[in-house]
This record gives sequence, structure tokens and C-alpha cells, in this order.
Amino acid sequence: MRVIHLSGHWISQSVHLVDDKMRGIEQAGGDKATIIDISGISNLDTAGAWLIERLRQRLAAKHVDVRLKGVHEAWLPLMEEVGNAVERTLDIPRTKSPFFFIAFLNVLGGAVISMFNDFKMAMHILGATIRGAQLKYGRGNGIPIAAIVTQMDRMGVGAIPIIVLMSTIVGAIIAQQGAFQLRYFGAEIFVVDLVGILVLRELGVLLTAIMIAGRSGSAITAEISSMKMREETDALTVIGLNPVGVLVFPRLVALVVILPLLTILSDLSALVGAAGVSWLYSNISPEAFISRLHDAVALNTYFAGLIKAPFMAMIIGILASVEGMKVGGSAESLGRRVTASVVKAIFVVIVVDGLFAMFYAAINF
Repeated sequence: MRVIHLSGHWISQSVHLVDDKMRGIEQAGGDKATIIDISGISNLDTAGAWLIERLRQRLAAKHVDVRLKGVHEAWLPLMEEVGNAVERTLDIPRTKSPFFFIAFLNVLGGAVISMFNDFKMAMHILGATIRGAQLKYGRGNGIPIAAIVTQMDRMGVGAIPIIVLMSTIVGAIIAQQGAFQLRYFGAEIFVVDLVGILVLRELGVLLTAIMIAGRSGSAITAEISSMKMREETDALTVIGLNPVGVLVFPRLVALVVILPLLTILSDLSALVGAAGVSWLYSNISPEAFISRLHDAVALNTYFAGLIKAPFMAMIIGILASVEGMKVGGSAESLGRRVTASVVKAIFVVIVVDGLFAMFYAAINF
């Protein structure tokens, strides 16, 4: 028979000093009969009781007859509760790692189900928005003009400085790089054609949509997520209001209205930046730049970019709202939803821009 004597302070501040020794005893096993004498312990808390019970139950699992000796009467409830907890922990079976192909199919299936659920929620939001647009103006059941104007101010007017700055810089960079390459062929004047077509047809609306996705899309997701976490969306449902109509509809309409306007502003800013660089770098006067731009860019080029804006606005708003509605109850979930909202919106916006380019090429637009 083996006797294990324990003494000292077995509390959370000191149990780490004996944890390795306890694990060594657990792994060694030993005689068929073992007594754990804890009469020498002066202080005991949950951490110390956990180590003692873990030792007892792991030795018992190796068919060792283990008995506790010297347990103070005041510690009996603690030892009993900790013993039950340790037993539940030790009884948890180890899950085997699935085969790689099975794990891949599991992840793929989960992704497909998640995409399907996102699509259903997106269609629900889109349908509620279309229905909201058909309502007549009236108290309690009409189009919330005040809320839409407020969102337009926050998402549109507030984004003007960054849109103008980024578009001007990008337009200037494109003009400088284009002029540098065309100089070898003596065709620097064609930098106006390059900038005009690229900005008006593709870059202006795409750059604006990406910045709005990062700025306003993340804000929409964060706002809806925080409301859902505080159960404000449930409160709206209880009082008979549709959360989609109250929270999503004004933001979605505001995005559809302001994104084309910001696209126009982005186009103008990029052209101004390109004109300034062309004047300083290639000695193309603003008058010559405007004249060449008028000859090189047709009206359909301008509308080819502007037509994309409402579709991209709908995509940004719907994806941001879907991610906001999917939030859990933790701050970590909120961060994941906001990140997913921005990443998905930017990705889908770029894909839609490519689809529009293919469509325009097919119809020769």
C-alpha cells in the first residue's frame, strides 16, 4: 500500500508549484491500493481540490484502489462538487479527427448552406425594400423621408472629402503614368483618351463603390448588429414594426440615391487631377485637355459607368444588412460580421463590374 502525504497551502496562487509532480504520479500509476492523506493541508480552495480529485480519479481509472484520508468536515461539500466536475470532464470522449475528404465536404456543405441562407435573407430584404417603395406617404406606414435624408447626409455628404481626395490622386497617378509611357511614341495627347475612358467607364464608379463599401457598408453592419445585440430589433417586432422596413429600407434607399451622385463627383475629381498633371507634366493646357476629352469620350462612355452605380449600391446595402442581421451576442461576432460585410461587398462589387464589362462588350455598348 502506498500513502501520498499532501501538506501546505493548496490554493490557486500556489497549486502550479505541485501540478507537475501530481501529473507524474498520475502517469506512474503504482500500487493497487493508495491512500491520499490531506490532513496536513492548511488551506484548500477549488484549484487545490481540483488537483486532488483529478489525481484520485485518474488513479482510479487505472484500477488503483484510492481513498482520501484526513478530509476536514468543512471541505466535504467542496470536494464533492469538484469531484463531480472532474468526473464530467474526464468522461468526455475524445473526438477523432475526420478523414480529410470528409472534413472538406463538411466545410463545403456548411459554406453552401450559409450562402443559401444569406441569399434568402438578401431576397427578404430586397422584397421588403421594393414593397416599402410602393407605400404611400402617411403617418406610421409611409416612406420615411426624414430617415432617408438623414442617412443620405451621413453616407453621402460625409463621404465627399475622402471621395474627392482619393479620386483626384488616382486620376493624377493614371495621367502621370500614362503620359510617361506614351511619351516614347510621341502620343502624349492620348493620355486624355486613356484617363477619360478609364475613369468614366470603370474606375470612377468602382473606386467610389469600394470606398462606400468600406465606409458606409461597415457602418450599416455595425449599427444593425449593435441594435440586434441589444435586442432593439426584437423590440421593434414586439410593437408591430418590421425591422427591415425601419432599419434597412432608409439606408438602402439612401445608398441607391447617393452612390450615383458620388460617382459623378468622383469622375469630375479624377479628371481634374488628370488635367492638372497633364498640364504640369506633359504641357497639355486645360483647354486642350477639355477639347480632346470632348472628342474622345462619347456620351455612352459616361453612362456605361453611371448605370452600374445603383446596382452596386444595392449590393453594398443588402450585404451589409444581411451581415448585421447574422450577428451573435458577443463583441467578437460583431467584429467578424463587420469584416465579412466589407470583404464580401468589395468582392461582389468587383465581380459585378466585370459582369457589366462583359455585358457591354456583348452588346457593343
